[in-house]
Amino acid sequence: MSMDMFSVSGMRALVTGGSMGIGMGIVKRFVEGGAKVLIADRVTEPATKYIKSLASTQRQNISVIEVDLLNDSAPGAMMKSMIDHYGGIDVLVNNAGIYPMSPMLEMSEELFDRVYRINLRAMAFTCKAAARLMIEQKTKGKIVNIASIDSVHPSYAGLAAYDASKGGALMFTKNFALEVAKHGILVNAIAPGGINTEGTTPASMAGMSAEERDKMMRAFVSQIPVGRMGTPDDIAKVAVFLASHASDYMTGSLVIVDGGRLLM
Repeated sequence: MSMDMFSVSGMRALVTGGSMGIGMGIVKRFVEGGAKVLIADRVTEPATKYIKSLASTQRQNISVIEVDLLNDSAPGAMMKSMIDHYGGIDVLVNNAGIYPMSPMLEMSEELFDRVYRINLRAMAFTCKAAARLMIEQKTKGKIVNIASIDSVHPSYAGLAAYDASKGGALMFTKNFALEVAKHGILVNAIAPGGINTEGTTPASMAGMSAEERDKMMRAFVSQIPVGRMGTPDDIAKVAVFLASHASDYMTGSLVIVDGGRLLM
């Protein structure tokens, strides 16, 4: 197989939550691969800083917009930006998500709803908006949803809302793949395991002491057969594969990228 099959050169890609963490890892791989990328995020400063660091030829092919996925108008606004910047869309990566830890017995309805609306509802309606644009273009397309190993198995107590949203993301991916396959749109998901990002730093583990957080992380790493946490680039390389023509006979699939964590 020619390595061109793994190329994303010239593809027009939207990456939600692309300003930091896994999303930024995906953005970097896409940019390096010659894709035209729009980053959509609530926080844009890190993305803007990254863009400024690029060569002028690369800066022509990357943009960033501020988007709040709690706003129902966000999917439409992102598609409009894709049209304005690049004339359309070939690849959508739904990466944006939140990871709050809260026991269900103590969780507020507001927090549960926020997790659901960002991790599942916004993802679903962004898929809808992107697929409709792809159908209108008559160009087919690829959608990559970032799920989680918690889509299929819980990691910790205290992640009930997150796990429910990511389980939903997996089943949405499968059903939506079934719906849009006739249009040549392929929809797959990636299930990251433990990834070192801003979202897994101790500050995200509200209510825990530093000792408790360190103990939790050591316990988690001890259950990863390869012996380390993952990096955003570990996920980004798989996202490139799913966006490329190398995955043209895959849809509705979940690619687990967890260093073997689910084997334990």
